[in-house]
Amino acid sequence: MKKLFVTDLDKTFLRTDLTLSEYSKKVWNEKAKNHLLSIATARSLKTSLQFLDGLSINLPMILLDGAMVATSEKKLIALNALSKEITDSIIAEGKKFDILPFIVGINEGVNELFLYPEKTNIYQKELLAKYKNDSRLTNIKDIKGINKNLKVVYMGEEKHMSELSKRLKEVFANEIEIKLSKDPYIDCHFLTLLHPKGDKSHALEELLEYTKSKKEHLTVFGDSHNDVGMFKKAGKSVAVKNAVEEVKKIAHIVLPHTNDEDAVARYLEKI
Repeated sequence: MKKLFVTDLDKTFLRTDLTLSEYSKKVWNEKAKNHLLSIATARSLKTSLQFLDGLSINLPMILLDGAMVATSEKKLIALNALSKEITDSIIAEGKKFDILPFIVGINEGVNELFLYPEKTNIYQKELLAKYKNDSRLTNIKDIKGINKNLKVVYMGEEKHMSELSKRLKEVFANEIEIKLSKDPYIDCHFLTLLHPKGDKSHALEELLEYTKSKKEHLTVFGDSHNDVGMFKKAGKSVAVKNAVEEVKKIAHIVLPHTNDEDAVARYLEKI
């Protein structure tokens, strides 16, 4: 039975400057000859494939925090999307806090969409500047949900996002998955709303079922709060040195190297 290795991208496998060293690429591709390797990330399919150019991804990828599972050939394995009705209700609650979200979704042709409102705050503007040439970007004057909403994302100061998070938990209870986290690159907090099964933990279940594998054969790598569910699901969980304390406490192994020191590749090389 081949072993499965799934790693988070940002601050885990990717270096802080969003690159991969030639060493990491070499080790990854060597191990992919005998094992199954992939990623679990909050990033989209398109962006992930750009970062992983030249790597052998022989296991479906967990994308958009787990809302989508797809192969590197863009074959859809699993999809957990918020309905238009729920998304519109989330937007209505956000308006009470004077903020509008981004919406990441797909159309019927499984093409990714990145919808953003006409009114944006300074943090949203900063993120949009990084995506200014992205073909998925669509400005919507009166932003609303579409048929397949993979995630709804708010950006703002921690207090503001915490207040909105509390309100959404009161209104929607178990109807949505709510994640509040500090952005690793912009000085703000992300509030991400997903389908209840749109997280890395549920996506790992889809992955194990798809490959007919047992969790004992699965090793995962991570650094942040959205990796906690994944760590609890895998047979072996590995935290990089720069991981948050919550992740280190539940990890089976804490590596002596950071993401900038090729921690994941150093571990894989010893297998």
